[in-house]
Amino acid sequence: MSSTHFGFKTVDERDKAQHVRGVFDSVAAKYDVMNDLMSMGLHRVWKAYTTQVAKLKPGDQVLDIAGGTGDLSMAFAQKVGPTGRVVHTDINEAMLSTGRNRLLDQGLALPTLVCDAEQLPFPDDHFNLVSVAFGLRNMTHKDVALKEMCRVLKPGGKLLVLEFSKVAKPLEKAYDWYSFKVLPQLGKLVAGDADSYRYLAESIRMHPGQEDLKTLMKSAGFGHVDFHNLSAGVVALHMGIKC
Repeated sequence: MSSTHFGFKTVDERDKAQHVRGVFDSVAAKYDVMNDLMSMGLHRVWKAYTTQVAKLKPGDQVLDIAGGTGDLSMAFAQKVGPTGRVVHTDINEAMLSTGRNRLLDQGLALPTLVCDAEQLPFPDDHFNLVSVAFGLRNMTHKDVALKEMCRVLKPGGKLLVLEFSKVAKPLEKAYDWYSFKVLPQLGKLVAGDADSYRYLAESIRMHPGQEDLKTLMKSAGFGHVDFHNLSAGVVALHMGIKC
């Protein structure tokens, strides 16, 4: 039996996806509301910046992994226009269904697919851009997922990983207090689920920091990798180019 982490707990790696699915099944209905509350609206700024860095043009092919409620898929679709395509994916059916309905409400009928980032059902050298926002830290084998993302990108294509990261040291104590004291209580009051938001805080601490993730992306086959810290490192946007 191989083990891995689920937050601060150790679980059989074969069971991690099921545990993560349970978390997102629980929070899907209140996901957008909680994102606004716990980030004080900053998640919208982080995603807008990601859309800028993507530098998409009409006709581009885009894969949005862990696309959830569809924020980035919606923004990308506006950039690639009717001649392009954005594929909206997530491993969690409840999250994907919420996102699909939200996109349809905005008049966007995008290809929507439940799929595992570690086994992407797409051909080699297919997409101009692959994005994963706030999803990589939940994956069991991050190295395998990153290699798959590299595989499906066209040469010269770009991977954008928007994820919680290591906050600047002067803010660590305040950030820990907010993460482990305030966030679970907020989850309990709004979503009726303190445990899922406690897992969120734990999963952030277990995720590779900025430099470690950069190294992981290079090992996965990306020729050039850089990152930008946002909000003092609460979040980082990593960009990898397939050479």
